[in-house]
Amino acid sequence: MINAIIVDDEQHCVNRLSGLLGQHCPSSVNILDSFNTVEDAVSGSVLLQPDLVFLDMQIHDKTGFDLLKQVSDIYFDVIFTTAYEKYAVQAFKFSAIDYLLKPVDADELKQAVAKLEQRLSKNEMSKKIDALFDNMKSTQSATKRIGIPTVSGITYIAIGDIIHCHSDINYTTLFLKDNKKITVAKTLKEFEEMLLDYNFYRVHNSHLVNLAFIKSYHKGKGGYLIMADNTEIEVSIRRKDELLKKLSR
Repeated sequence: MINAIIVDDEQHCVNRLSGLLGQHCPSSVNILDSFNTVEDAVSGSVLLQPDLVFLDMQIHDKTGFDLLKQVSDIYFDVIFTTAYEKYAVQAFKFSAIDYLLKPVDADELKQAVAKLEQRLSKNEMSKKIDALFDNMKSTQSATKRIGIPTVSGITYIAIGDIIHCHSDINYTTLFLKDNKKITVAKTLKEFEEMLLDYNFYRVHNSHLVNLAFIKSYHKGKGGYLIMADNTEIEVSIRRKDELLKKLSR
């Protein structure tokens, strides 16, 4: 059983989340208490020692970050509840932190709790929070980091180090600078959604490339690319014209 607290300044949001947990996760999550200010939540977390905090991003005139900054050793897992726009959601994804968009959806809540039950990696949360802070502040894609779940935990790599990604059904291999590569149990579509705004383009059903690392394009029916690591990557016919537009900019 996961002992949790809810931190949210809107009582109807607390009621909805509590109700969904009681209905869909009764044997998984035990709600110890809820708090509607950062100060009360900090004191409550010290007193109750929760395993998990459902943390609203905006709490009156403060944020969930203000709470986290006041906790010297983050011993609990965090699932953010947020209405934040795309840039913040991307930061959560990059940092491998779970989040729920308001209004909270029952299926997404169940998935987040199930992932936590499987992981139970409280020792990784401080690293995730640090990466989240970095990504929220960073404006350069090269300095943004993405959290990659591995057998041993979470590996953080700079977006600017990714040359290209290759799909193998439900697994994706990331090819990095210095001839490194990492295979992850995530689909290529997930990486495409995360990296679309950071100079990446899906040139084929199986290939997502960092446009900054293209050495050359070779003509053909669809043609093919030579990447900085000398990998030859096929370009699909239907994606060829859009790729050439991007390369000409």
